[in-house]
Amino acid sequence: MRARKALFAIPLALGLVACGAGSDGDTDDGRRPVKTVPGTEVTVADVGLGSILVDGKGRTLYAFTKDKDAASNCDAECIAVWPALTSPVPATAGRGIRKSLLREAKQSGGAVHVTYGNWPLYYYVGDMAPGDVNGQGLDGEWFAVAPDGRLVRRAA
Repeated sequence: MRARKALFAIPLALGLVACGAGSDGDTDDGRRPVKTVPGTEVTVADVGLGSILVDGKGRTLYAFTKDKDAASNCDAECIAVWPALTSPVPATAGRGIRKSLLREAKQSGGAVHVTYGNWPLYYYVGDMAPGDVNGQGLDGEWFAVAPDGRLVRRAA
């Protein structure tokens, strides 16, 4: 009887490991990493800050004031909190986007970072739902981007 219970317990335990917390990429605090897909769309949404850039799922896109000339100055520790908007193919311009401002920049290490104007674009891990702007103004260095390519510097 013990052998049958043990044989039953092994697949059950393996199933719990395969389906358990963390198996889908969640971090220890339950957040999922931002994932981009081919054909990432950048579009405009109206939120409490006014019109700002968002991805195709409505997630706010930010710029870092320490970035210059489309080059990212966000190191590995920074990227852990501010994941870069990357795309394996050129991003597409959605509603309200100036195609001439939407570009890509190869960063050190070969990553292709989506830029708008001269700003590499990032997400903020503290934004949990479309339209969240929890990263707005953090450290006086992170701001949502307006459709004209300027930083939106008003408070959320």
